Amino acid sequence: MINAQYKLTAPRKIETFFSDVIFDDTNLIVRPEMLSICKADIRYFFGMRDAKTLKQKLPLALIHEAAGRVLYDPTGQMEKGEKVILLPNIPGSDVRANENYRLDSKFRSSKADGFMQEIMSMPSSQVVKYTNIPVEVAAFTEFISVGVHAVTTYMRLKKNMPRKIGVWGDGGLGYIVSALLKCYLPDVHVTVIGVQRSKLDLFQFADELHTIDEISPGKVWFDDVFECVGGQPSEDAIAQMIDVINPEGMITLLGVSENPVAINTRMVLEKGLRLIGRSRSGREDFLEAVKLLEESPRLVNRMRKIISDEMEINSIEDINHAFDRARAVDFKVILRWKM
Repeated sequence: MINAQYKLTAPRKIETFFSDVIFDDTNLIVRPEMLSICKADIRYFFGMRDAKTLKQKLPLALIHEAAGRVLYDPTGQMEKGEKVILLPNIPGSDVRANENYRLDSKFRSSKADGFMQEIMSMPSSQVVKYTNIPVEVAAFTEFISVGVHAVTTYMRLKKNMPRKIGVWGDGGLGYIVSALLKCYLPDVHVTVIGVQRSKLDLFQFADELHTIDEISPGKVWFDDVFECVGGQPSEDAIAQMIDVINPEGMITLLGVSENPVAINTRMVLEKGLRLIGRSRSGREDFLEAVKLLEESPRLVNRMRKIISDEMEINSIEDINHAFDRARAVDFKVILRWKM
């Protein structure tokens, strides 16, 4: 069977490639149906990565957030038409680390082709079944699973229940992390700190909302904090966190920065702070995210609020329009994948 793949070959240039889909005794054949554009995809599409990285990675099929359906299961464990979340991580063999941190793991739309394909052959371990999650939310389960990974890691490492947690970042990641904190720790006071008041107004489930200039320097505000800013602005955010966190607090870092950012290690040492980096997610995080969404209509409704637009994709021109749209809006653009 011939498969069509839609790959980025240069900034803003998508071309069609064809490959054989190999049927074997173990892999599922699945069709991506709903995709979600991530900030990382936007950086690739518009050539916002450095030239060396682009030369190494392209051509590349983008998108690592997707839901689809099973077309064929040679093992008979899944029926044709079953709804599944597609997992982007291809685990490496170095079992000393979680699958998402192994140096020999591959991540779709980065080190392996993503989900902008007609059909795909995947092992059953790289899909998770779901039933009653709206498909437009299922499309960005990967994004939600990253938040699950960060929050559940924090809960596992935290010895004492915090009273106040601060989340820096008024984008989609900050929204998901703060929503999950209120889901897992409903009695903990969660404050979200951002830049744009119009975006902060969406975080109605949080206990407090502040812009960065409303946080008084030198005053202890939080027991622990989460950084969901990324990019060069994360440097100022981390500096502010270190200033207002309690001694021996935990800083969970999630924002991705292309260039190194400075951290005031003197105050990290003086306060005895713990910095934890959390990125991507593993199968267990997907299973937990699906469980939460299946059991909590409230959480589903909150996730729906960060869908800025939905677009049907029937052509390469539609793909280009979708990325232009994703760059312009505040939150998620969901693609009904008809290619």
